[in-house]
Amino acid sequence: MKRRLRLGVVGCGEIARYTALLARFVPRLVLSACCDHNDEKAHRFARQFRIPLAFTEVEEMLETAGLDAVYLALPHHLHEGMIRRAVEAGKAVLVEKPLTRTLSEGVALVNWLAGQNAKVGVNYQYRYDAAAYRLAQAVRAGELGRVFSIRINVAWRRDESYFRSAAWHSRLDQAGGGTLITQASHFLDLALWALGEEAQEAAGWTATPRFDVEVETLAEAILQTEGGTLISLTSTMAAAVEEAVRIEVYGERGQAVYTDLPLPRLHVRGVRLGRHPLPVAGLHALQRSLRAFVNWVLDDQPYLIPAEEALAVLAAVEAVYRSAQSGRRELVEKIRIAR
Repeated sequence: MKRRLRLGVVGCGEIARYTALLARFVPRLVLSACCDHNDEKAHRFARQFRIPLAFTEVEEMLETAGLDAVYLALPHHLHEGMIRRAVEAGKAVLVEKPLTRTLSEGVALVNWLAGQNAKVGVNYQYRYDAAAYRLAQAVRAGELGRVFSIRINVAWRRDESYFRSAAWHSRLDQAGGGTLITQASHFLDLALWALGEEAQEAAGWTATPRFDVEVETLAEAILQTEGGTLISLTSTMAAAVEEAVRIEVYGERGQAVYTDLPLPRLHVRGVRLGRHPLPVAGLHALQRSLRAFVNWVLDDQPYLIPAEEALAVLAAVEAVYRSAQSGRRELVEKIRIAR
């Protein structure tokens, strides 16, 4: 068994900096290399986080850096191709959400992965948030009774620098969408995972307040799952003042409310929930996600979000976008995976 996992970072932007910072607190993880098409950016990142090797060409990094795995923090339209290249080079992969820009890309990738001996995980890190994990496990255990309604509110604020520093965020062909796929998908993934169901039908509306960009900065949606639960979702990156994410879960026996600021908390009424401890220790959800990925690659311990697990939320997001365009309810596409 390898004592440490040698990880290469591809894409040296803002989210990669958070990941590199928290990687210092993950046992058995060492950042061995980083890569960015901008040479100055790659070397600055390497100096900041004491990474020994910096590259501008992914192929060179994959061939020469002696890596066990790569972490991909790239524009969404690059995910599928880069995952394939890393897997073909014999590396495990942790990719930032979403798995791919579109559902069709994701399904094709997962079907291709079925024929590979590879581990590909998606960093929907809120599955490793202590309060969110406890909420999801309580729902899965039936502790709230049958859940008939989930309400999600994501009131985040981004300024012009968000699009200026990474112009792909503003482009529909590269990002696949805006606040829904990039931010709210974290919490929609959590809701679907908790229910253990896929969304069946969606109604959605999108708008672009505050910014002149191609992607939506405000999204409203109502989704119905296979079991009849209604999920209502509001997400924006145009809030005047950023507020805590709020997830309200209403069941026949009780209800629970998750908030993430100033620290993740879970408020419960009507029932007593089990403790449901996290499968890995740590102080932050992203740190725990990294640690769980390391344990998956080195020890074959389960990771909560292998690639196939990330398709259900992608299918739901696409149905909301179709509804926003058509002005009608839209069926969520069924996911067909080769077994």
